[in-house]
Amino acid sequence: MIRDSELLNQLVDTVRRFVRDRLVPAEQSVAENDAIPEDIVQEMKEMGLFGLSIPEEYGGLGLTMEEEALVAFEIGRTSPAFRSLFGTNNGIGAQGILIDGTEEQKRKYVPKLATGEVISSFCLTEPDAGSDAASLKTRAVRDGDHYILNGTKRFITNGPKANLYTVMARTDPDNKGAGGITAFIVEGDTPGLIRGKPDVKMGQKGAHTCDITFEDCRVPAENIIGLKEGQGFKTAMKVLDRGRLHISAVCVGVAERLIEDALRYAMERRQFGQPLAEHQLIQAMLADSRAEAFAGRSMVLEAARTKDAGQPVSLDASCCKLFCAEMVGRVADRAVQIHGGSGYMSEYAVERFYRDVRLFRIYEGTTQIQQIVIARNMVREAQ
Repeated sequence: MIRDSELLNQLVDTVRRFVRDRLVPAEQSVAENDAIPEDIVQEMKEMGLFGLSIPEEYGGLGLTMEEEALVAFEIGRTSPAFRSLFGTNNGIGAQGILIDGTEEQKRKYVPKLATGEVISSFCLTEPDAGSDAASLKTRAVRDGDHYILNGTKRFITNGPKANLYTVMARTDPDNKGAGGITAFIVEGDTPGLIRGKPDVKMGQKGAHTCDITFEDCRVPAENIIGLKEGQGFKTAMKVLDRGRLHISAVCVGVAERLIEDALRYAMERRQFGQPLAEHQLIQAMLADSRAEAFAGRSMVLEAARTKDAGQPVSLDASCCKLFCAEMVGRVADRAVQIHGGSGYMSEYAVERFYRDVRLFRIYEGTTQIQQIVIARNMVREAQ
């Protein structure tokens, strides 16, 4: 539900100009250096991008889901590395605290997340627990007014530089399922929290991940989100609806950028005496991409409005994530094909995007997990 169209349009226009004038020109440098320039990071903080979805009372912009989706469409039109840095603060890094945390926890941590003073990470995945997140092995044992954490988390976004970690750990060893998991807020300078070497990835250079290991890491009991044991997995699942819709919107934005680049190339490049864009088989790839991107945009906006209306959207969010993540992969593939040999060369952005978008089908729940979620909901509704 859009609350103020004029203010929203101003924000979207500002983000669009920022993406076009500052982020797109820096894409290649970020890819080559595997780092986002600090001056750009500072500009993102000043624009409020670290607090897009954080309520105004905690220093954020307080965007509704629909408003956030419209901004994410614009952010998606550049390298995913930029979004990755501030996206966690808006999503899984803050939403768990906002949804289930105590008021004291919210006041202590969320305002710093909104300004970007603190960078957050979400520690759920482990070496032996990815899609099957409920089987995680990281342990938290009570010791007076503290818990002792031991275990390893894997592929943790912002892991190398985060100041604050939301960590899922098993507090009930007798409960092997989701009910034995508790969510902890762990500050980055806590002794026993060890950051691994940054991962070397296929794509998304500039977006850093690493292993996070806990070795007898003492965390105050007051840092349990909501001060309740056994609620961690439920907290993690609650944040996924918004996260999946956000990622879906980013996928749409990337697809629209790729279509724009492919169309421009097809109009400029000539083969057999005429522009590529005049060849029907090229037109078919452009048309299929445009239709699919429009379908993705429509799905995301519909689901976002449903969420803003206070209705359940877990099924719709999974449908969006499934379709949009797969869709942008197909669009990227066609964009490379339209570019021909040039599409395989790093001087063209489509080569980089082709590698970058592959990750969308994996994080925030793999395509296969979305299929399972969707099918199980269908069966449940039919019964």
